[in-house]
Amino acid sequence: MAKVLSAAVVGIDALPVEVEVDIASQGLPSFTIVGLPDKAVEEAKERVRSAIRNSGADFPARRITVNLAPADLPKEGPAYDLPIALGILIASGQLVTDIKNALFIGELSLDGRIRPVNGVLPKVLMARKKHIDTIYLPFENGSEAAIIENISVYPLPDLLSLFRHLTKEVPIEPHPITQFKDFEHEDDYEFDMKHVLGQNHAKRALEIAAAGGHNILLKGPPGSGKTLLARTLPSILPHLTFEETLEVTKIYSVSNLLDRQTLITRRPFRSPHHTISLAGLIGGSSNPKPGEISLAHRGVLFLDEFPEFPRHILEGLRQPIEDGIVSISRANGKTTFPAKSMLIAAQNPCPCGYLGDKSHLCSCNPAQINRYQKRISGPLLDRIDIHIDVPVVKVEKLTADDTLIQTESSKTIQLRVQKARDRQTLRYNKTKILCNADLTNKTIKEYCKLSDDCRDILRQAVTKLHLSGRSYHRVIKLGRTIADLEGIEDILVNHIAEALQYRPRVQEL
Repeated sequence: MAKVLSAAVVGIDALPVEVEVDIASQGLPSFTIVGLPDKAVEEAKERVRSAIRNSGADFPARRITVNLAPADLPKEGPAYDLPIALGILIASGQLVTDIKNALFIGELSLDGRIRPVNGVLPKVLMARKKHIDTIYLPFENGSEAAIIENISVYPLPDLLSLFRHLTKEVPIEPHPITQFKDFEHEDDYEFDMKHVLGQNHAKRALEIAAAGGHNILLKGPPGSGKTLLARTLPSILPHLTFEETLEVTKIYSVSNLLDRQTLITRRPFRSPHHTISLAGLIGGSSNPKPGEISLAHRGVLFLDEFPEFPRHILEGLRQPIEDGIVSISRANGKTTFPAKSMLIAAQNPCPCGYLGDKSHLCSCNPAQINRYQKRISGPLLDRIDIHIDVPVVKVEKLTADDTLIQTESSKTIQLRVQKARDRQTLRYNKTKILCNADLTNKTIKEYCKLSDDCRDILRQAVTKLHLSGRSYHRVIKLGRTIADLEGIEDILVNHIAEALQYRPRVQEL
């Protein structure tokens, strides 16, 4: 009998799986895999048989039983091919080696080559947590795994190379540590703020949103530049920290979306169509996978044509926006995905889009306008920090000579945003808070001290603007971000006053 350690991904985390192989001395030849395997794991029998034979070893013509423990944990995917093949070689006596503190993952091809698999990073993190000091995996996954220190990563091209390494015939060199700084490069974005004509008020709102990680709603007629502004936002976002990079890369690794990248070094920008399903946006299926809101973790989730999304899908955003996590419960357990993303929404003021536009006549009747605006519930609007109107750009600015218009580039704005975010990182270095948007009601009292004048203006705003308790705290967090952009430690009256300008008008609620 042989035991080989592997791992299974549950949500975006990994759990250890022990691959037990027993070769009976009696009974008819057979090959059985137990332990809740899915179809891909069941098909490993044919891949393993061919890979062992084509690697020059003998496949035992006996009764072989493979158990994937724990037996109550569903196993899916082809990553168990390598540990099953290794277990058969050890149990049959063809390989004698000590692998007690090593983890093996990889898919086998019929000729013995080892193919890359998804979900490598969470498995390596689990191995380090369990004090496993060695991991063997596909050659293509080596650089992804080597980002984690204090663990030896051995990239394997094929099964024969592993056999020769374990017998010390031809040792394999461990993969060098992947340095995070090697992936830091000058970002080249398709959209730049200097190409956005006019809309200075909206640019200022986007700068504040980027600095503090706040949600924002852009409202304006067609062609006013809402989508362009939203797609320009990634170019002014602060750089991902190493911890944030690991969080985002884990999600993309599990979702098989790395696309030959070692690390995700840019903040994600996800823009799903309004026909997306609830499971596609929030996450789900029988074996839950991350949805778009989790794929936008530490980045931007852009919902264009906001009212066109079905009501039940928009309401599903309320809990993730508030808590920063998505909890999906199924009969076989509960899975939690991170969802700390910036929500950027864009919408027209009415069905035809021209309500309030001086250059076009609105063709909607009051009932249509009212019905359209009520597609988005008040509680959802209350969770959006910044509400901004985006008017049509005047023709004079559209036709003006580019050399006569001085507009700030994204790089200039991004430097201010990065300084503000660095101040927040320093302020919250002893907590799990990464930006002002993560502040809770308890931590607001600790980190957002208000003067008597600030409290007075907030009291008046609560009365006149009918602010809810949630809106009240979001205004304070917004004021904290504005103060950080100015490099001021204390929140002043003008910071609170500007934050109040970004609340929606009473009649819009």
